[in-house]
Amino acid sequence: MAPRVSILLPAFDAALTLDACLRSVARQTETRFECLIVDDGSRDDTAAIAARWAAADGRFRLLCGRHAGLVPTLARGLEACRAPYVARMDADDLMHRRRLAAQLAALDAAPGLAAVGCHVRLFPRGAALQPRRRAYESWLNGLRTAADVRRDAFVECPIAHPSLCARREELVAFGYRDRGWPEDYDLVLRLLEAGREVGVVPERLLGWRDHPGRLSRTAATYGLERFTACRAEFLVRGWLATSAHYVLWGYGDTGRSLRRALAGHGRTPSHVVELHPGRVGNRIHGAPVVTPDALGGLRGARVLVSVAGARARSEIRAALARMGFEELHDFVCCA
Repeated sequence: MAPRVSILLPAFDAALTLDACLRSVARQTETRFECLIVDDGSRDDTAAIAARWAAADGRFRLLCGRHAGLVPTLARGLEACRAPYVARMDADDLMHRRRLAAQLAALDAAPGLAAVGCHVRLFPRGAALQPRRRAYESWLNGLRTAADVRRDAFVECPIAHPSLCARREELVAFGYRDRGWPEDYDLVLRLLEAGREVGVVPERLLGWRDHPGRLSRTAATYGLERFTACRAEFLVRGWLATSAHYVLWGYGDTGRSLRRALAGHGRTPSHVVELHPGRVGNRIHGAPVVTPDALGGLRGARVLVSVAGARARSEIRAALARMGFEELHDFVCCA
């Protein structure tokens, strides 16, 4: 029987977690899958574990190659995917038994969706789980619709990559690329930029392992400054394409970092909105610092909100809406 979904699972030195990961795949209620374990030149028993699974169950396939890194490994695996849907998975994570069934049902029910993610549960819990990671999990699990994903796309990556399930033709058309920043965020932003819709199955269907050795915690490509560089490029290509200036609301660490990244593209703030009384009335890089009340006289300006914390963003969104500013047209929220 032809598979309905191909699971694209890159693996590098994953011997300690791969067996548990594959057990979670094997117990899926949607049984019409193929699981491509793409070994990226592992130095441990990763390939041997994958080979045992492939020998015992024909739905599991092992592709071996020299160590090339994540993006080339994803591209090689994607070429081998045969099903009309492709579900991403990482070798140290766990699938809820209903994950594939729920995501395929969502895509079948909404032909306009190019892909869907799902909610996640970070593990192991406890003191080792950093507050920033808990906050990201909470924010991520607050997104429930394609509209939420589009609205918050510049806050953080709105889809946990190992939770992604996409139509194969869309994933092949956009592909994975290495631009020196996170390949998953780059993919989501390119899909949205092209007018594709990315939805969410609002259920916790992925156990997302958090540990100090994760690539997203160790590689420079996934550093905060690289996320900011990615945001800046897509903002300039889209929302700021026809405007050399913008109003920057917020000048904390995130606001300063984003201002620097946008300046590299020739985009500078005309005004900076701040509540700090010591800053109001001064200038920052030539831009006058004003209070939110001043926005009433700046209609037509593009307002870039760069503040940390969902509560602060919610309050600013409400304030801008009361002033008649439309989100994604007049203003965009970033982290």
